[in-house]
Amino acid sequence: MTSTSPNETPEAPASAGAAGTFQVDLRGLVDLLSHHLYSSPRVYVRELLQNAVDAVTARQAHEPGARIRIRLSASAGRVTIEDSGIGLTAAETHSFLATIGRSSKRGDRELAERGLESARQEFLGQFGIGLLACFVVARQIRVVTRSARDPHAAPVEWLATDDGSYTVRTLPHEARPEPGTTVILESRPGAGEWTTPAKVEQLARDYGSLLPYDITFDDGSSEPRPITDRPAVWDRPHPTPAARRVALAGHCAQLFGFTPLDSVDLDLPVAGVRGVAYVLPEPTSPAHRAGHRVHLKGMLLTDQADNLLPDWAFFVRAVIDTDTLRPTASRENLYDDETLAAVREALGARVRGWLAELAASEPERLAAFLGVHHLGVKSLARHDAELLGLMLPWLPFETSDGSMSLEEFAAAHTEIHFTRTVEEFRQIAPIAAAHGLGVINAGYTYDADLLALLPSVRPDLKVAELDAGAVTERLDPVPSSAELALAAFLSTARTRLEPQGCDVVLRAFQPVSVPALYLDDRQARQERDRTAALESADSLWTGILGALRGSAPRARLVLNHNNPLIRRIASLPDETLTGTAVESLYGQALLMSQRPLRPADSTLLNRAFLGLLEWATHPAEAQEGPK
Repeated sequence: MTSTSPNETPEAPASAGAAGTFQVDLRGLVDLLSHHLYSSPRVYVRELLQNAVDAVTARQAHEPGARIRIRLSASAGRVTIEDSGIGLTAAETHSFLATIGRSSKRGDRELAERGLESARQEFLGQFGIGLLACFVVARQIRVVTRSARDPHAAPVEWLATDDGSYTVRTLPHEARPEPGTTVILESRPGAGEWTTPAKVEQLARDYGSLLPYDITFDDGSSEPRPITDRPAVWDRPHPTPAARRVALAGHCAQLFGFTPLDSVDLDLPVAGVRGVAYVLPEPTSPAHRAGHRVHLKGMLLTDQADNLLPDWAFFVRAVIDTDTLRPTASRENLYDDETLAAVREALGARVRGWLAELAASEPERLAAFLGVHHLGVKSLARHDAELLGLMLPWLPFETSDGSMSLEEFAAAHTEIHFTRTVEEFRQIAPIAAAHGLGVINAGYTYDADLLALLPSVRPDLKVAELDAGAVTERLDPVPSSAELALAAFLSTARTRLEPQGCDVVLRAFQPVSVPALYLDDRQARQERDRTAALESADSLWTGILGALRGSAPRARLVLNHNNPLIRRIASLPDETLTGTAVESLYGQALLMSQRPLRPADSTLLNRAFLGLLEWATHPAEAQEGPK
């Protein structure tokens, strides 16, 4: 900025070695700030508050016990902020208000000379852009200031416009009797919505509610209203833990718009971090990067910090105040450096500690949490060994013994089987439960992966995918005499189902109401797929696929000897009708398993259905056979 017209052309240097200064197009810079550096014009309120807070911080360091006040007001396209801070002299006004990149809080060396090193750490601003950002909404900025360092210094007026020019003049002493600064913004065309009293008050509360000084807002309609609301809700005393939880829940509802399942204290005194994390009451995707709310020395930095907590802590929204983390140049996010990485890890440890505490002493609250977020926790536990060890014993699974945690299930079964599809589990679960076989439904998302990792957490457990042989072995064998008496029936059944690649076995099992059970496993399905490919392949592939034939077990149709229907079918004198009945049992068991049907299966079902209808309507002709 210059004190002359912005359209003047500077003289050329006298020689190639002469020094010069950059000339800045203020309008271009304002466009850069509003469209690239800052996400919204709303940040101008933050800049006003920040300058005022830094000014009173410097005043307190210079003059302990000085009366401190900050007052913000707005009316009819004008925004005013007044503070009783350190103020500026005429020379400082030229130096700091009109020089881009220089902080008006003075340099570190001058602060050191005045013994104000500690005060420097309390300043919010670090980048020296200052009032320049206010041109995002202002066409004119007027600053009236008086220095507290020099009691004899006269007040100074700095008046700047958005064309890049400014003037500085000395005012009479009565223009500002006390030290401090008043900043007055006149809104530019098109920016009026950002300078209405309601908008200014809302932005001031949003940015400045946790600032360490009393700030008031005045719209001229009533008494000035407080902007700050300290201490932070997580630091306030409460009569009981329950009362504190209620207060935090109300704060979360006001801030984030939801009532949390629970809250987690985020207290890291060594890192200068205080705050709370609120547990979301609804499921959310682990891929969603939640926006956390971060205050820097009380000033809101951002409500969209997505790098504050570890990715696995997707189920919480956090609000913190910090004095150690670094802001980005726009002061709208956190700079991702080693300090933030350490804080992120420590905050993650706080959330883990909360989960561990629930697991140890409050299982009901843990169950409520997992009832909402178990899917997301399962997703991340696959890749986080610590989270896996912490949460796996408590995660709910659907089992043959009912819905329960793995800890409960493992207490009853040291050998755990699982199915990869929900349909397979639902078919086998009642039979497995009746015969003491421990089966878990791993047909839901992530469950199979977690069960595969279970032995790494519990080496004493054996985990295997359910196979037809394991189930068959658990079912009661039929006495040899009974099986020998049914040898002809079993031979007919096996002959009929040979084209389907299915064996037939006879067992006695519960419940009695289930006549037949269709069992296969991954190896059986692979063998069936290979056979299907073999049938449709050309001569070259037929030879290759034939050479790949393995000894994998085939699918099994297990007939229940306890079921009366099976006994009646086994005693039929007509071999053709027996075969049709066996095909019907196969089709019914296949449908109950809800597996996809192959063309050969559909043909068999259609043939068996029509055959039974034919026998039911014309039993005599059906027994005689076609003429």
